[in-house]
Amino acid sequence: MHPVLKTVLQRLGLGLVTLFLVSAIIFASIELLPGDFGEAVLGQAATEETVAAFRAELGLDTPAPLRYVEWIGAVLQGDLGTSFSGRNASGVDRSRPVADLIGPRLGNTLFLAAFAAVISVPLALILGITAALWRNSLYDRAVNAATLTTISLPEFFVAYLLILLLGTLFPILPSLANVTPDMPLLERIERTALPALTLTLVIVAHMMRMTRAAIINLLAQPYIEMAILKGASPRTVILKHALPNAWAPIATVIAFNLAYLVVGVVVVEVVFVYPGVGQLMVDAVTTRDIPVVQACALIFAATYILLNLIADIVGIVTNPRLLHPR
Repeated sequence: MHPVLKTVLQRLGLGLVTLFLVSAIIFASIELLPGDFGEAVLGQAATEETVAAFRAELGLDTPAPLRYVEWIGAVLQGDLGTSFSGRNASGVDRSRPVADLIGPRLGNTLFLAAFAAVISVPLALILGITAALWRNSLYDRAVNAATLTTISLPEFFVAYLLILLLGTLFPILPSLANVTPDMPLLERIERTALPALTLTLVIVAHMMRMTRAAIINLLAQPYIEMAILKGASPRTVILKHALPNAWAPIATVIAFNLAYLVVGVVVVEVVFVYPGVGQLMVDAVTTRDIPVVQACALIFAATYILLNLIADIVGIVTNPRLLHPR
């Protein structure tokens, strides 16, 4: 078997094992949360018998290990469970499948993440390459100062600053990202511009600095010095010699930040009241909707693991020592 294929298969197997362990951690963490869904719905005045009957109806009276096995088995079959949110104390059951609740919200989150990625990834690569090309110049120092400033600010603070500047003082963009499924694309882009700009400012600094550091680190290699001695221009040295060998660390940091775009949008979605998976998860935690919380957390974990696997595979494929084994 080729070393690249063997390594890729090992990474895929490790990713599946990691996802299984994460699912167990998610289930155990939710089990340790204080409070009870039955008591939250029925109220403190409910008797113990009523709460016990309500828990039995929801299947919460079975042992936790058995419920975990049933949950993970249903997930492997594509069933994320049924939401608790439609159940009430009067016995009326208007609950919906978790997949129906998450489907539209996941589409909104992926749209916002893709919107921010389309802006941030090319911008970070351009800034990182040009900063390495003109390192120690005024431009390099200005870019580094700007990126350090954005790194030091939490995303909710950046979001409120943008709302103040572009939504209140200079009302250019809407402050609330209340999108609907039938909304035209241009209007949707306008509504999600502030959340996407917030995410861009937060993640572009990490990708830019890693790109710059990876290229500068390679400039000290002997083959780069040989290219310089042959008379190659700085642009040729960086674009044709350094950049192809720097794709592995750059791809890793891009994958981490793309994972953050999907996983770390919870705060941004709450600030801008954006109907995504993050907002749904916060609402589900508030109402003790256990199946929705578990499904959202599992989707976030799977996305993070998948993007990191892609980064590992890109690093493996671009490694000459694996592509050309002796």
